[in-house]
Amino acid sequence: MNIAKTAIYSNKAKQKIARDMLERYTGTRIRDFRKQIILTNFDYYLQQFRKLGGGSSQFGSVMRVSHSKKLDVSMVDFKMGSPSAALIIELLSVTTPKAVLFLGMCGGLHHSLHVGDFVLPMAAVRDEGVTKHFLPPQVPSLPTFKIQKFVSQILVERNFDYRTGVIHTTDYRFWEFDDDFKKDLYAERVIGIDMECATLFTGGFASKVPIGALLLVSDLPLKRKGIKTKKSASRVFKKFTDIHLEIGIRSMSEIAERGEHIRHYRW
Repeated sequence: MNIAKTAIYSNKAKQKIARDMLERYTGTRIRDFRKQIILTNFDYYLQQFRKLGGGSSQFGSVMRVSHSKKLDVSMVDFKMGSPSAALIIELLSVTTPKAVLFLGMCGGLHHSLHVGDFVLPMAAVRDEGVTKHFLPPQVPSLPTFKIQKFVSQILVERNFDYRTGVIHTTDYRFWEFDDDFKKDLYAERVIGIDMECATLFTGGFASKVPIGALLLVSDLPLKRKGIKTKKSASRVFKKFTDIHLEIGIRSMSEIAERGEHIRHYRW
């Protein structure tokens, strides 16, 4: 068997396993997935999505998902961290989505940011251990521009302010107590820090999944008493997350009709 035929066979085998894995991990059928998908780390978002979109949620062996025919959107709670982000973006490729939007939270690093601000990432620093398996380390991690452009349009239409910039994605927990790490963050001029964006952007590019992100600033870890706690996280959920979800749903509900066509290059 030559190299080309081997690659085709390998890809078909991977697709078959991925379809089986997605159904098993989410407890739902491939055909139930809508072409617009929202990703989240939090069960609260999924609960609110169900209230707005109707229907029920399913829980598989790992993740919970809800599909809304009314909104023409599916939502997946893939939990947290780069390994989970890499897994879900590869698995979703078998559904051939038109657009995927990550509604995540980030630590605000720039002095001008406040809790509750929206950040629309233009790029992400790949400081995690997953994306090296997708692309060489010198390749930048970028979201799908047309998704970010459309989300910004929705924000402007709703009269919400937002910031753009680079997000630092890391799998390093308790970095807040590492002075050398914090010096590096300042040198990079990043606006925020999270644990998923770079993985989703790079994995989406490699898997031909159009992916964007709208982040909510949940804490200000470089400021005194700015690190997120159970109490402060509860305040964020009560005050800001419903608006975050509303913008995400509207963006994904309308992007198929109002958004620009997204084209994938072949390599």
